[in-house]
Amino acid sequence: MSGDPVASSESAPVRAWRCPLAWLVLCSTFAAGLSLDLWTKYWSFENVAPEPVALTPGLLVENPDYRLPWHPGVEVVPPDLLDFHLVLNRGAVFGIGQHRRGVFIALTVVAVVAGLAVFAGWTDRRSRLSHVAIGLVLAGGVGNLYDRFLYGAVRDFLHMLPRRHLPFDLAWPGGSTELFPWVFNVADVLLLAGMALLMFQAYRADRSAAREARESGVASRSSGPSVSGNSSSGRASDSS
Repeated sequence: MSGDPVASSESAPVRAWRCPLAWLVLCSTFAAGLSLDLWTKYWSFENVAPEPVALTPGLLVENPDYRLPWHPGVEVVPPDLLDFHLVLNRGAVFGIGQHRRGVFIALTVVAVVAGLAVFAGWTDRRSRLSHVAIGLVLAGGVGNLYDRFLYGAVRDFLHMLPRRHLPFDLAWPGGSTELFPWVFNVADVLLLAGMALLMFQAYRADRSAAREARESGVASRSSGPSVSGNSSSGRASDSS
């Protein structure tokens, strides 16, 4: 029976790209995450500063020296846990690598293609957590890609631990003494959450494969003595 091609095909996992439900999970997660990111960016630039900040397409490409009007920010979670403060980020996640717009656009496109390739070639129809994780990564990547294409920079507004500073007069390489000097957005959160879920899923899959290997080894060792015992008893009865 183990060599039956029909049985083998039935037991083989169905790849995610062939499963409508897997596509539904991926696309629903992507749409929800992207909508949340773009809406929160729009809302923050309309409401956080005393006056709405209107950004025109290509603004920072045509005017690289453009700066947002000064504003005090809004305390959201006291005491000094989260503020809303508008920033135009010309770099990557948390402001890493400023003024590399073309590089980050290319890297984001590659990451989106890689995410779809992982979905199609690495996951099967039962890998729901992986499909959610990939949807989050795609939503975060496309959300920031939208900003880079349209404005030339990414709209950020989340500032964790404002007005808190490093102990012992320590400073980050850029000179900031703030405990968490980076301002980020929902897309950054989606990216990090998706990657964390993918790492967790990979870890869980490795644990499951190791457990199955151990159980298979135990089963093969336990079946060995019983077979030899039966054959020896058979030989004994034949000799008698």
